[in-house]
Amino acid sequence: MDSFCFTGKSIHFGNDVDTDAILPARYLSLSTQEELGPHFMEDLSPGLAAQVAPGSILVAGENFGCGSSREHAPVAVRGSGFACVVAASFSRLFYRNAINIGLPVLVVKDALQIPEDSLLTVDCVKGIVRDMETGKEYIGTPLTGFMLEILSSGGLIAHLEKRLESVGK
Repeated sequence: MDSFCFTGKSIHFGNDVDTDAILPARYLSLSTQEELGPHFMEDLSPGLAAQVAPGSILVAGENFGCGSSREHAPVAVRGSGFACVVAASFSRLFYRNAINIGLPVLVVKDALQIPEDSLLTVDCVKGIVRDMETGKEYIGTPLTGFMLEILSSGGLIAHLEKRLESVGK
């Protein structure tokens, strides 16, 4: 399942990054990745979204995505160009919303030990993050088969559409 392996430079955030920081509430009237992505972390780090290289890896500490349950936050993360998110832990709602919109997320307890601006390879099937510069590996929790099915479909809605289509045949 190579489609669940990502290579990119890491961009780091700390603990308790809430959904209001990820995407300020004033943008909730927007809905697409293209509309939301430019506003990623706008209040904490103006202009950051424009600097995210496509395929970058977001690395964070504990409780990433805490706060409100809005699914706009993971859409903004994806829309800003991140391939996936690696964090020590996630808010349960953010984690599920991310999977539902097709954004891979991986729990790695030692995520904040990964050096900033490292070239990483993330294998969501094995649950391994490898620092390509040092060779050090960080072990996480692999994504389950059902989550991988949803992600491979592009999100929950696309997954359900495929299932309904196969039932209708």
